[in-house]
Amino acid sequence: MSSPGGPRGARVLVWLVPLVWTWGLGLWGLSRQDSVWRDEAATWQVAQRSTGEIWHMLGNVDVVHGCYYLLMHALFECFGPGTTTLRLPSVLAMGVAAACVGAIGLRLAGLWAGLAGGMALGLLPAVQFYLQEGRPYALVAAGAGISTLLLVTLLQGRGGTARWVAYGGTVLASGLLNWLSLMILPAHLATVAWSRAGRGARIRWAAAAVAATAGVLPLILFSRGQSGQVSWIPPLTWHMLIGPAVLLAIGGVGVPLDRPRAGRLSSASVGLPLLAVPQLGLLGVSLVQPLFLDRYVLFSLLGLALLIGAVIGVAVRAVGARQPRASVWVLPTVIVVATAALLPQSLAKRSPSSRVDDVLAVASHVRRMKEPGNAVLFVPAARRDTRTVSPDAFLGLRDIALAESPEKSGTLKGVEAEPARIRAAMLGQRRVLLVTDATRVAQPVTAATDRTKVSVLRDYFTVTADEQVRGRRVTVYERRASRH
Repeated sequence: MSSPGGPRGARVLVWLVPLVWTWGLGLWGLSRQDSVWRDEAATWQVAQRSTGEIWHMLGNVDVVHGCYYLLMHALFECFGPGTTTLRLPSVLAMGVAAACVGAIGLRLAGLWAGLAGGMALGLLPAVQFYLQEGRPYALVAAGAGISTLLLVTLLQGRGGTARWVAYGGTVLASGLLNWLSLMILPAHLATVAWSRAGRGARIRWAAAAVAATAGVLPLILFSRGQSGQVSWIPPLTWHMLIGPAVLLAIGGVGVPLDRPRAGRLSSASVGLPLLAVPQLGLLGVSLVQPLFLDRYVLFSLLGLALLIGAVIGVAVRAVGARQPRASVWVLPTVIVVATAALLPQSLAKRSPSSRVDDVLAVASHVRRMKEPGNAVLFVPAARRDTRTVSPDAFLGLRDIALAESPEKSGTLKGVEAEPARIRAAMLGQRRVLLVTDATRVAQPVTAATDRTKVSVLRDYFTVTADEQVRGRRVTVYERRASRH
């Protein structure tokens, strides 16, 4: 099969086109109309703390994201806080992941398979969601792409000890960003077994895998003490299996077209384990500890992209055998049709309503509705993220429930006073602003402090203004006249 520009041109095109394509998709609507939702707000507020404050916090919460927070802290220090600084690392990282898919596809199934797989990755709906997310999942996907490309290169007999060290280091770095990414190792083990690699390659892979796992193990053990942070994840149910089943069914189409024959690397022998093992592994883990969230195994979609690329590569060859001139239009046609079909979803994922809330939009309402000397309350306490991300909007307001700030307490939401003290403080106020969730996304109030806030407002205050915007709500309460 001929390739534009010859072999060297093919090697450049097959990673450059997916890279630029994915970056373009990521930069499109990057600010999401200047909205930031609660998960990104955690990144935003922690990244603006000092290094010492971040280390203090990691001893209490979110140690699993510690490396990512330190990276974002450095970026915020260099470029300042903003939605571009917050999300651009994910855009750049997912572009790297797409480039790796393209390069792997070229090695295993040819130019068209590589181009198709690399471009398909950026179009996948889940990838488009996290492509513009100020969280570490796209960076983990980049690590998965780099480590898989290194593994394929090594199993094809190219490279020595230095590349094995790079492979282990990449898996380690990904594990430090999200230790569930270590599920890529059993996926790679399946590929090693399929390839019938020699004894030396098997030993070197095992050494790299053990070293990476050992490096991540302290993080895994320490994070177990913070397992309460994921207690909100619901137990596994049958309907949660639908998503993985659909992905495996789509990916399975490419397996018969590029059968993973023993002793030969192929798109199927690399892509199928990369897709299936993390998905099934997370399902298995969730039977013991509920953890099933698609973002934790977002990197598995690189395997799906490889398999999609293999299918399109076969289609190009089939058309080329009958209509050589027409074969060059197969991939552009597929991309145009897929982009058009996914356009409604693409637009939706770039709108503020694609996330459960927006901490910035509600801050502007607080700025407009507040009066000097007013008190402010947050229900639940985690909604204090609006204040930590937009402190200027809360100037002049007194956070009467707060006993210790998030920075000083080493937490994300701060430490609140005892219910009795909150009640006494509320009864001494004339006007209170309540920041909470909008009705459609609000959860039942469970914490004792929050129940106290709600009951005192209901019994002693009257609502004088109420605004709901993008999943958040600001309500103004004024103290009712005392009855004699």
